[in-house]
Amino acid sequence: MKIKETYSHLNGLEYLLVHKKRLWDELKKVIGKIDASGCKTKVSKEKTMKGKLPYSPVALNAKFKDALKARGWNQSKVGYWVTKNEKLIRKTLSLPYKEQKKEIEAAGEEAISSYNQTDFVKERVAIEVQFGKYAFVAYDLFIKHLAFYIGDKIDVGIEILPMKSLQNQMSSGVAYYESEIYNVVRQGRGVPAVPLVVVGIEP
Repeated sequence: MKIKETYSHLNGLEYLLVHKKRLWDELKKVIGKIDASGCKTKVSKEKTMKGKLPYSPVALNAKFKDALKARGWNQSKVGYWVTKNEKLIRKTLSLPYKEQKKEIEAAGEEAISSYNQTDFVKERVAIEVQFGKYAFVAYDLFIKHLAFYIGDKIDVGIEILPMKSLQNQMSSGVAYYESEIYNVVRQGRGVPAVPLVVVGIEP
């Protein structure tokens, strides 16, 4: 596969090129070595795919997972405590995990444990490979990467998406680069408040 397009949000790509160039070069090599030809395995019942064998998101994800894990990119989880009180949430957002619970309970509210998880993190860089539905990309961009950034676990997040040309050869409903860039740009320059690199790939 190959990188067709990149979009840098809040200087995410510039940060990588200056501070983590080795990781960026490593990711480009990983993408370049993935052979997508063996991933045309999905049997689709959609009328538009009749007589065609579309790319399988599951198979593509598996190839990325194997390649990234082999290079030390591992799963990471960030825990936090939530409550119904908006003022308490604002007060505890930036506190360490254990202190969040203490503050919430000291105020007489119920502290509910929650977490965000990302599949690939290495040296404070997070990668999400997304061949799923549109809602999953929005969650990655506006929740996951942001949570890890606010939690001081990462300095930049990378979102890998299919270009429209690849998405056309997949099941309907799969998110694609061009559409998600539009969604990010529409929010304004500072939203989400985390440096990101959105990567569009194709075979």
